[in-house]
Amino acid sequence: MKRRTILLMTCLALLQGCVAKSAFDLATAPVRVGARAVNTTADAYDRVTVSQSERDEKRGREIRRREERYGRLSRDYDRARRDCSRGDDDACDAARAIYAEMDSMRSTLPYEPN
Repeated sequence: MKRRTILLMTCLALLQGCVAKSAFDLATAPVRVGARAVNTTADAYDRVTVSQSERDEKRGREIRRREERYGRLSRDYDRARRDCSRGDDDACDAARAIYAEMDSMRSTLPYEPN
């Protein structure tokens, strides 16, 4: 019986923080729900409207992504051409395929004069 009492007292001491946290969460729930309702309306409006600067940022990211891809293709093309000049027929086929992809991408990249 004494062990049971000690165990019960230990459990109660350890759970006090949990009970207090639950009571606090319950008391502040209406405030948090109200704040979410206000933010939901603003968030919905923000999702529907896109500013010009956001469009510009998105376009810039897309252009950078394409330029990075073109750079990787260019490096791969140089490697394949080098291997092709050494007599590797598979590298020649790869170089042609890479060049075709680079050629199709050229029109989507902005022109930058040197």
